[in-house]
Amino acid sequence: MDERTRLRLDVAYDGTGFSGWAAQPTRRTVAGVLVEALDLVLGAGTATGLTVAGRTDAGVHATGQVCHVDLPTAVWREHEGRLLRRLARLLPTDVRVRVMAEVPADFDARFSATFRRYEYRVTDAPWGAEPLRRNEILAWPKPLDLAALNGAAAGLVGEHDFAAYCRRKENATTLREVTRLDWRRDPDGILVATVQADAFCQAMVRSLVGAMLVAGDGRKPVEWPGSLLARRERSSEVTVAPAHGLTLVAVGYPEDPAEYALRAEATRRLRVPVEG
Repeated sequence: MDERTRLRLDVAYDGTGFSGWAAQPTRRTVAGVLVEALDLVLGAGTATGLTVAGRTDAGVHATGQVCHVDLPTAVWREHEGRLLRRLARLLPTDVRVRVMAEVPADFDARFSATFRRYEYRVTDAPWGAEPLRRNEILAWPKPLDLAALNGAAAGLVGEHDFAAYCRRKENATTLREVTRLDWRRDPDGILVATVQADAFCQAMVRSLVGAMLVAGDGRKPVEWPGSLLARRERSSEVTVAPAHGLTLVAVGYPEDPAEYALRAEATRRLRVPVEG
C-alpha cells in the first residue's frame, strides 16, 4: 500500500447557499464542493477519508471549521507548495480553505477535538438587521435584556443531560459538558452568545439560544431554560433559533500532538450511549 499523509484543513464558509456540511447526492453541501475541488486538482478519489470536526446544519456558517483528509504522500509532496492556491481558484467564493497542514496520522478532526465553540448573533434594533449582515444576524422583534440573557445562560453551564435541547438519535447519548455560555453586546449593538462544549448534539446550540431569547425578552423567567434540564426528552416548548445566526468559530485540540490518539480514544468511549 502507498504511504499516505494526513492533512488538516481549516475551512470557512457562508452557509446560506449550502444544505449543511455532510455530502448529499442531490444537494449542494460544503463537503460536496470541497471533494469536487480536490478531485479536480488531484484526480478523482485521490483524497480520501474526509472527516469533519462538526457537521453543521443547513444555513449555519463557519470561520473555524476543521477537517482532515488523507493523500498519497507522493501526491502531497508534488502539490503541497501550490495546492492551497489551486483550491482557492476552483472553490466557490462562499467556501475557503484557509490553512492546509500536515498532521500526525492519529489526528482525527472529529474525535481528537477537545471543544467546539460557536457564536450566535442577534439584533433587537427596531429596524432589524443591517442589509449587508442579514445572512449572519437574527432580527429579534422584542427588546432583549443582557443581564437576563446571562442569567439564563448561567443555568445551562456544566455537565448535564441536554435531552430537552437535542433532536434525539437512536443509540446516542445527550450528555454534554458546556464549558462556556455567555452573552455580550458589541459596540454596534449586536448581541453575541458564545457557546462552548466538548461536543454538541443535533440542534442543541440553536435550541439553547431559542430558550435563552424568550428569557431575555421577558416572556419566560431567567430560571426557565435551566429548569428544562430535568427533562429526559426533547421539550416542545423550546423553539429552535434560525440557522443563519449561528457560526462555528473554533475547534480545540490537544497542544501536544502525542495526545491526539489518547483524546480520540477517550472521546469514543464518552460517546457510548448510557444505559438506563
